[in-house]
Amino acid sequence: MWRSYLRLRDGGRRLLNRPRSGLTASEGLGRKPPIPFRAYVPPAERKRFYQNVSISQGEGGFEINLDHRKLRTPQGKLFTVPSKALAIAVATEWDSQQDTIKMYTMHLTTLCNTSLDNPTQRDKDQLIRAAVKFLDTDTVCYRVEEPETLVELQRNEWDPVISWAERRYGVEIGSSTSITGPSIPARTREVLVSHLASYNMWALQGIEFVVTQLKSLVLTLGLMDLHLTVEQAVLLSRLEEEYQIQKWGNIEWAHDYELQELRARTAAGTLFVHLCSESTAIKHKLLQG
Repeated sequence: MWRSYLRLRDGGRRLLNRPRSGLTASEGLGRKPPIPFRAYVPPAERKRFYQNVSISQGEGGFEINLDHRKLRTPQGKLFTVPSKALAIAVATEWDSQQDTIKMYTMHLTTLCNTSLDNPTQRDKDQLIRAAVKFLDTDTVCYRVEEPETLVELQRNEWDPVISWAERRYGVEIGSSTSITGPSIPARTREVLVSHLASYNMWALQGIEFVVTQLKSLVLTLGLMDLHLTVEQAVLLSRLEEEYQIQKWGNIEWAHDYELQELRARTAAGTLFVHLCSESTAIKHKLLQG
């Protein structure tokens, strides 16, 4: 029954500080994202002050232009991204704003700001360790003991994802009903740390962002490997909540808004990682050629 519900939700009802020069991309970041992305405090919405959005290539990469002014980060750095595809995606966010600029809808811009300014001043190793640490409290690894219908639901929906990750990376993850969660072997952490080290700093910022949305490294890995769709990963991360809603009902608008917001953030983070990783792959091929 739950798989039918997943198919219905996925297919039938897809929800899927200004510097002295230039423009800042920090104005209005809306709802605070999870740590560490809460560095930028959202100011009030402001009216759209530009007519045209374009991209141009500079020495450091691709830049975003609002009319004839170059976009800048909250710390006043020139807003420059490593790939043309990512620049187009960010420019689309700015161009799609209507009468008011709603930064809380511009997740790619936020992720670029975080990558450029690095407000928490973390290096690559720290980003990787932060992501892997989520294994200790991974959503799909924590199981209930009752009611039996929810126990079966978790087993049927989460076990296949864990089994996939264990086969894909040659590790042991498991699950537990203990409050302390499963005992993750040291080798599992080492393997996943090594895997994440293959990503560049920009992509790692995106990976951690997605992990904090889903509260799950396992589901995030499934997304990055294209084993799961965004809709599937989001519903799996909300399995117990969706179960309770089916059983007891919900406030429709509140549930739908929260679900759409989570899907939007997760989709943006996933796209960000793939665009940043694609840039790295292309550069590597060019160097090899």
